[in-house]
Amino acid sequence: MILQIEPTKIYTSVEYLTLELESEVRHEYINGAIIPMTGGTPNHNDIAGNLYVLLKSALRQKNYRVFYVDQRLWIPSVNRYTYPDVMVVSKPIEFQSGRTDTLINFCLIAEVLSPSTQAYDRGDKFTAYRTISTFTEYLLIDQHQIQVEHRVRTAENQWLISEYNSPQMTLKLDSIGIEIPIADLYADIDLDQGNLTL
Repeated sequence: MILQIEPTKIYTSVEYLTLELESEVRHEYINGAIIPMTGGTPNHNDIAGNLYVLLKSALRQKNYRVFYVDQRLWIPSVNRYTYPDVMVVSKPIEFQSGRTDTLINFCLIAEVLSPSTQAYDRGDKFTAYRTISTFTEYLLIDQHQIQVEHRVRTAENQWLISEYNSPQMTLKLDSIGIEIPIADLYADIDLDQGNLTL
């Protein structure tokens, strides 16, 4: 079913969740607005997939679950629903009250940047994510060049930003105790597609 969204209508979160169950397309929910999530490029998909596989393998039989693209999360303080590209959640996973399809206790989120969403991912979305006390690491991954921005919570209201821009570098994810070679994250990615617009 293709969801018919009225752009000027303000929806309640209950209306959004009901519509989302019937929809073939994923949507974010922000301040009463339902926003369709556009499709990504092959690079976007492959980078998110690479990260998911690397995390899934490294965290096997550890106290974490890894989710990729289609897992919804809720940010209660701002009543926002979104679908991160990749997220890591500590076990036991916690759901929004009364639901079994919407998570709330993420510790790491990764977003693959596109021209149309990178300002939102770096700004307002990061601000919303920070309201979750379990959230400690954020990855912003460029799909057109080797460039990873790694944000780590070091104290309350304090984050440290590191950048990785070489395939020889290794990304250290201290909160979950693993390392990821940047070369593996960008494996089989065609960086010659750098002028794509989304």
